Amino acid sequence: MNTPVMATYGHGTENDFLIIFDALEEISLSADQVAALCNRQTGIGADGVIRITRPDGKWFMDYRNADGSLAEMCGNGIRVMARYLVARGHQNEGLFPIQTRDGAKYLRVPADGDISVNMGQVTDEGDIVTVSVNGNEYAARHISIGNPHAVAFLEDLDTVGSLALAPLVNPASIYPAGVNVEFVEIESNDTLIMRVHERGSGETRSCGTGTCAVALAATIHTRGHLPARWIIKPPGGTLIVDIDGHSNATLTGPAVLLEDHDITSYLTL
Repeated sequence: MNTPVMATYGHGTENDFLIIFDALEEISLSADQVAALCNRQTGIGADGVIRITRPDGKWFMDYRNADGSLAEMCGNGIRVMARYLVARGHQNEGLFPIQTRDGAKYLRVPADGDISVNMGQVTDEGDIVTVSVNGNEYAARHISIGNPHAVAFLEDLDTVGSLALAPLVNPASIYPAGVNVEFVEIESNDTLIMRVHERGSGETRSCGTGTCAVALAATIHTRGHLPARWIIKPPGGTLIVDIDGHSNATLTGPAVLLEDHDITSYLTL
């Protein structure tokens, strides 16, 4: 490649990403290349890669997990992408949509400060599954928000232990493409603490879709009715989730851009 290919590193509540601007769709990413970029020992390191394209004149988030697998949506990632578009002059601040594999998501993006994204409908699928990790088993609720989640409530989040390995979920047939697993402790009547193991990425510091899944599960678990607002604290920071009476979720939180990296050598692997 004659012209260097650059990626911008950024994060939303420490859920971190590499942003590649490819509006003309000139870059092809393989799963191995994404995995090499995201490797924290030998690559740049990130929870995922976002390639920004613009088919039909509409912004599209081509999101890949750290192992190179495709994902439907990423609530923290889409905020970081929106911050990139505005900060780099590709998009005016204000309200605008970004297309994803889970459809269009509308974001409210100020010049500075927290970004809100309409995440769409969060659905309780009605299944109670079992999550096993470090020799312990927990009942979990099957929640969908374009991607699948299993949400388990605990009295003490510290008892979960390491999430380096993916928790086992039974019956596994409910999640043929894998699942994000959230462990939640209720801190107060409006605040939740959580940890998450994301499929394809491992334990992450935060998960946008996961916080929305947790918000609906907590509403069912403690209140039984919508609308609801929750303050949610993953290890990487604080997010706010509002769910209206029709189960549509809005996620609000920070998005930070840091440094640029030349990734040309990774694209020749």
